[in-house]
Amino acid sequence: MTNRRPITDWLLLVAVSLFFFLWKLSSFGLIGADEPRYAQVAREMLERRDWVTPTLNGSPWLEKPPLYYWQAIVAYKIFGVSDWAARLPSVFDAFLMVFGVYWLLRGFRSGVELDGAIMVATTAGAVGFARAASMDMPLAATFTIALLSWSRWRESGEKTYLAAFYVFLALAMLAKGPVAPFLALAVIAVFALVRRDAAIIPATVWAPGVGLFSAVALPWYVLVQRRNPGFFREFILEHNLARFGTNLYHHSEPFWYFLPVALLGWVPWAVLVVAAVWLAAKNKPAHAAHSFPWFLLIWTAVVVVFFSLSQSKLPGYILPAIPAGALVVSELVHGRLAEAPSRRTRAIVFSLHGALLGALVFSALLIPSFILAHRIPREPGAVPLAAAAAIAAATLILLLRFGLDSVGRLTLVPLVLAVAIALGRGAGPLDETLSARPVAAELARVDPHHLPVAVFLVPRETEFGLAFYRNQRIVRYELDQVPAGEHLVVAEAGFRQSIAQKSGRRPVYLGGVRRQKLEYFYVPPR
Repeated sequence: MTNRRPITDWLLLVAVSLFFFLWKLSSFGLIGADEPRYAQVAREMLERRDWVTPTLNGSPWLEKPPLYYWQAIVAYKIFGVSDWAARLPSVFDAFLMVFGVYWLLRGFRSGVELDGAIMVATTAGAVGFARAASMDMPLAATFTIALLSWSRWRESGEKTYLAAFYVFLALAMLAKGPVAPFLALAVIAVFALVRRDAAIIPATVWAPGVGLFSAVALPWYVLVQRRNPGFFREFILEHNLARFGTNLYHHSEPFWYFLPVALLGWVPWAVLVVAAVWLAAKNKPAHAAHSFPWFLLIWTAVVVVFFSLSQSKLPGYILPAIPAGALVVSELVHGRLAEAPSRRTRAIVFSLHGALLGALVFSALLIPSFILAHRIPREPGAVPLAAAAAIAAATLILLLRFGLDSVGRLTLVPLVLAVAIALGRGAGPLDETLSARPVAAELARVDPHHLPVAVFLVPRETEFGLAFYRNQRIVRYELDQVPAGEHLVVAEAGFRQSIAQKSGRRPVYLGGVRRQKLEYFYVPPR
């Protein structure tokens, strides 16, 4: 895949990024609780023309820093408010990450840059979070560019790259908070320790860079604290320290949770990541020629271990480690590791890699069953099995024929096929079962007057989704928030009598969303 013509490289990167990050971006609505909630916070900031204090339902909502909100406001101003526009910040940041990886690697890892950028772009973690309205991709993109800028500065000595390190680290702090500079400093400190080079740390602490970091990152923190005296307690103490040290937000998982999550995030390169990590770990870290692979290993390990120690765990936390793992693979593919894999090791790795690609196409063909029935069919059919077997066999044969350096282009073809099938067959069922968009569309069909909406015994995902799609505050019957006037109620199916008891009125059945086991009613005024 290596190409020494930059224009061709850039065109290929644009095509890959457009397909994996942007194609069919609005084919399913916002899902989960966070996507619609973040999208609505940005809308409220836009409507209030306030770039400092995030609000939800008109009240300060201080759980997250503002970088995503600022980007979403710009997207809303250009394209209008929509779920598609709410996801554009992550799309933009994913593009920035991919092209940043290419440009930075080109300066000090020449020959690796195209494969490295494409491997980062096509990991499941990058593709998934590039299509999500969340803070995870803004953090991963800025953090990745910051650490690669630091690596390029260490190789070249050019202060421009050290300045870029501080600027992008400041943006990372605006994306997710103080965890970004803490992790970056931990990676650099461990790297200095492993290399037995204590001079790395004082050389990194550069006064003009600290000034740049402060100028970019701190103004918002100062302003939001002045306007909201409870910011420090809510954001720093509760949503950073308490989230890390306690299970306050009920996201407890076992210590090893992020190991399988990281492997899933590295798909389709997961087998190669394991092989590359194993081979890179056998190198002597003190050898200058092999210091970059070790830097990538340390980067990966620090992020994984740090979040494994956290009492609160969510899949997106691990995203900053995903680019580093992909770049270790690009080092392997281009022979930048001291120890090359033996013929037997290559055969095993190629076989497992081919099997993984076959499994991806198999899963894509059966994705409606996964979403709607939550299981693999007992009889998946001849076509998915034949397609999986053919791709696995063809990949193995071609890799054995053309060698390890062909793995990038040979992986890209079945991967494009798998993603195209998955989005084509899975977007509709995903929208119907997990997004509030079809529910909001049903309410709009029967409600020409845009009545208030309440919910009863529905998931938070539905509540926040309706708040975004209807641009209304949604109240909950189970919290005794029953409107006195006429309104609509969206409830779990089978609770019509409970709605009558709660409201003291006779609800009128209007319809239901069968796939989500929801019903909606009209409740007259008292």
